[in-house]
Amino acid sequence: MIKLGKYQTLEVSRTVDFGVYLREPGDTKEVLLPARYVPENAVPGDLIDVFVYNDSEDRLVATTERPYATVGQFAFLEVNAVNDIGAFIDWGLPKDLLVPYSEQKVKMRRGGIYLVYIYVDDSTNRIVASARIERFLGNAYPDYKPGDKVEALVYEHTEIGYKTIVDNLHRGMIYANEIYRPIELEENVTAFVKQVRPDGKIDLTLNDISARRTTELSERILKYLHRPENGPVGDKSSPERIQLIFNCSKKDFKKAVGLLYKEHKIAIGADGTIALMP
Repeated sequence: MIKLGKYQTLEVSRTVDFGVYLREPGDTKEVLLPARYVPENAVPGDLIDVFVYNDSEDRLVATTERPYATVGQFAFLEVNAVNDIGAFIDWGLPKDLLVPYSEQKVKMRRGGIYLVYIYVDDSTNRIVASARIERFLGNAYPDYKPGDKVEALVYEHTEIGYKTIVDNLHRGMIYANEIYRPIELEENVTAFVKQVRPDGKIDLTLNDISARRTTELSERILKYLHRPENGPVGDKSSPERIQLIFNCSKKDFKKAVGLLYKEHKIAIGADGTIALMP
């Protein structure tokens, strides 16, 4: 099935003077890829990666160009024109994207840059955008664990930090005391989950929590090994013994041991027992 507003790989079904028609393999519905986008020597049966959107006459058309954002994503985009229908924003394709007046939080001005969400209007089956972003956020409870890596769009600065949009779905916050490098509005950052709050909002950090946890655990292991009275420990130790000694999982223990071994701080015996390097 051809998907409006998405990247997809489609098959050349037939060629014409003004381009080629594409379809999902095994389907009969077609979409035109204009000649200027057709790869050289393309023939029926070839597969082409394209983006499908509405042309100026609201027909489906394919392109090999890549918009700044696709359906289901948030982005800061610039207004190219305003008329009695709404604002038209540049999203990187020949036809600008409409933001109807009903979807504007403030009246948009030509040349202004605004945060919008891109979606398909069910009533018209057209791709449009909305600046009323709140209704597209937090509609599902986040399924993250502490330390999970996410992508976050920074969109507002407050007294306590920066509000973000996490993975185009959720509300997030990077607190000022968690920022150890400059970040800017409109920036996409890689962040890590600190916690998911009961209201579904996500506390983020720019520091890799799992890496920090591994480093802290490796330090505890070294302290343990520095005490001769402590018993042997290593890969053959049971998960229960590891939990009892280091208050961690066997998986995290092995990560920390691997880090210490790479840093040449420990040796690993044939039986898997670890010891300080002489």
